[in-house]
Amino acid sequence: MKFLARWRVRKPAVDAETVYVSEKFGVRSLHIGSDTIQSSMRIARPDELELSYTRSMMGFLLFNERPGRVLMVGLGGGSLAKFVYRRLPWTVTEVVEVNPRVVAIARQYFHVPPDDARFKVIVEDGAEYLARQSEGADVIAVDGYDAESQVEALSDSAFYNACHRRLNAGGILVVNLWGSDRNFNATLLRIERAFPAGTVCLPAEKPGNIIVFAFKDSPGSARWSDLAQRAGALQRLYDLEFPRFVQSLRSMNRHDEELLFI
Repeated sequence: MKFLARWRVRKPAVDAETVYVSEKFGVRSLHIGSDTIQSSMRIARPDELELSYTRSMMGFLLFNERPGRVLMVGLGGGSLAKFVYRRLPWTVTEVVEVNPRVVAIARQYFHVPPDDARFKVIVEDGAEYLARQSEGADVIAVDGYDAESQVEALSDSAFYNACHRRLNAGGILVVNLWGSDRNFNATLLRIERAFPAGTVCLPAEKPGNIIVFAFKDSPGSARWSDLAQRAGALQRLYDLEFPRFVQSLRSMNRHDEELLFI
């Protein structure tokens, strides 16, 4: 692993196109254009979700436990893609990543599997792909950040409207946002306008990331008791903190003692 040994001691003079890997305390991380960690993998457990925001993105299972088709925009180190591929064997996963260097590093250093009947990585601009392609998805997951901020083409009204069109009936859009982003409120408003059937926000355990779930069709208000029961079952299946997800939904969404209003 000469490549990794080199990056443990120094990093390149970065620009927006630089992609490099670091490794510390048994955790390998991907960086794109800055020191910001885009994705991390614990080497001893390469198919698990190391970062709290990626675990929180799996909160969509609270609302759809068996998606048949998942479309992801942004590969990074492939944490979410690998988890869905390994742990949801009934799901077909398609990932769109604009940077071929990211794809190469993800496959070489982060154990992202080769394409097969259930998994495919497409090197293309995500916004253009969503606008052009017509095949539907049950879940669209968007993690579209570059070195400093959210990619503009993956956060405008046209993009979110395209996501709405691409989702199947009952589909869910999952978007990773930074709560500290100065454009957070404007971005959330664009999502809400594109998805008038309802949205909810889930703050990740590590302060900063907020996951937005937007629904193509209204799921109706959810009983906390039902969500708690579902969370317990999902935690046993996937070893993720679904009960915490349910509790965290109370902090940013309209609710009363019995219902989460969607």
